[in-house]
Amino acid sequence: MYMKFFFSLFVFWSIAFGLSDARGESTNILFLAGERSHKSGEHEFNAGCQLLAKALNEQSGLDIHATVINGWPDDESVFGDVDAIIIYSDGTKVISHGWEKADQLAKTGVGFMFMHYAVHPSPEEGERYFRPWIGAAMETGWSVNPHWVADLRALPEHPISNGITDLVRAYDEFYYNMRFQKDRGQVLDLVTAVPTPDRLKRVINLWNQHGVDGIGKTQTLMWGIDRKDGGRGVGFTGGHYHRNWAINDFRKIVLNAIVWVAGIDVPKSGVASEALTEEDLNANLDKYSTENPWIPLPNVEEFMNLPAATNVSMEDYEEAEAAKKKQLVKKRKAAKG
Repeated sequence: MYMKFFFSLFVFWSIAFGLSDARGESTNILFLAGERSHKSGEHEFNAGCQLLAKALNEQSGLDIHATVINGWPDDESVFGDVDAIIIYSDGTKVISHGWEKADQLAKTGVGFMFMHYAVHPSPEEGERYFRPWIGAAMETGWSVNPHWVADLRALPEHPISNGITDLVRAYDEFYYNMRFQKDRGQVLDLVTAVPTPDRLKRVINLWNQHGVDGIGKTQTLMWGIDRKDGGRGVGFTGGHYHRNWAINDFRKIVLNAIVWVAGIDVPKSGVASEALTEEDLNANLDKYSTENPWIPLPNVEEFMNLPAATNVSMEDYEEAEAAKKKQLVKKRKAAKG
């Protein structure tokens, strides 16, 4: 009788604790997506987060639970068991609602990854938060934001490069020349590329002499750190054009980074995900007043054939900017009648 009782008790606790352990082993990743921004197909923060989360939840084969929330959560209890937070937004529009909460989470070892425009805080916010969290940040007057065709090189022998056997070509608004933390040696150059005059297709509003000086030199487009608090941080400057998520190895590099920043092992072959169809690419897009144009699968070579930017030098850039301002003034005067 006693043996039956203890055996039943053993089975009960084994099941109970077994279920608890299984749940506890899951890695919880929270995506915080920014609101609608540029135009359809650009800065598609929600759609991008949704497809990355789907890949992690349904295709990676990893014990991951990924959730997407739009904006900073009203109920901060969602951070209770989170292992990594991925922020994909315009500047600090999301993180600005929770600076101190995010800092507390980072100090407890939660991983942080910021993508595209989300790597761009003010200089003060970069110094106080971003460099301690992820090792670097974009800085106005120092960093640049050209649109160019990059051959991405993932850091060899690092989990970020698992499953990546060659350079990965993509046309994107790849910012470069970040402001790194003082101990530069602690920051890993996870993904690099070299901008060249023929690859620079658009030079826009944040161009400066540092950008000019960086042409022909290796630039860091994704970086990462192992923090002293036990957490990890990653910044990635790409992600302007939604179509690039359909480039399999581009997507794999980012998924590898997400898994790495969450503190778990990246599979030797990289994080698995299914190739995207055009239907996948056009799911969950932000809605605009007019019908969204259909986003086709990317063909990077067509962007290689675009003419190179003619305003790369500072003299030509400043002349072009002055001409734009004159044109804008004329339009405003004409509108006033």
